[in-house]
Amino acid sequence: MGKKLFVGNLPFTATDQFLNDTFSQCGTVESAKVINDRDTGRSKGFGFVEMSTEEEAANAIKKFSGYNQDGRPLTVNEAKPMAPRTDGFGGGNRDRGSRSGSGYGRRY
Repeated sequence: MGKKLFVGNLPFTATDQFLNDTFSQCGTVESAKVINDRDTGRSKGFGFVEMSTEEEAANAIKKFSGYNQDGRPLTVNEAKPMAPRTDGFGGGNRDRGSRSGSGYGRRY
């Protein structure tokens, strides 16, 4: 079973292929994905790489944590599971009270 890694502080020019090529130096890359902004399509500066074994993942963490890429030291560590969302909007209580426009609500 592979190990998923978080890769942060990526240059905004980084691509999936860059992650794949870079991390393949430490073993077999199962997947590599730079996370992009939904509206602009621009990189958010982080991504995920899944290595085929835990040993390869440990080697990648050791080799690429602090690795300088275009003047940016990469952050590489084991990815944490995504926290469950409480609603369809990413969390939090969306109840804003009355929609009367005044912000205070109506009193009857």
